[in-house]
Amino acid sequence: MHMLAPNGSIMELDSEFVKIKAHYSGDMLIADLAATVTFVELCEEVRMLCNVAKQQPITLKWIDDEGDPCTISSQMELEEAFRIYNRTKRSGLLLHVFPSIPERPGMPCPGENSE
Repeated sequence: MHMLAPNGSIMELDSEFVKIKAHYSGDMLIADLAATVTFVELCEEVRMLCNVAKQQPITLKWIDDEGDPCTISSQMELEEAFRIYNRTKRSGLLLHVFPSIPERPGMPCPGENSE
């Protein structure tokens, strides 16, 4: 199945939904989101799922196929995460949600460790 992404690029998606497994404050919360979800919609969904206040800054990171944490902070990064997720066919896109932002880009979030 081919889909036109919001930025005009063609996204190939094998399914209409992506299973999101959000780790937040020691809990794992699971949701099925449309594969067409935008970055803004993803942030809103994660805030509701994790019960995070709208004014609270959050950082979303996913674990790539090499086990490295990758920040999702734009539509382009979200599409890359979904592209790799579709290629590897994992049981879900593992998202780590932090109720903070790193001091500088590339730095770990407060409270983030290597687990």
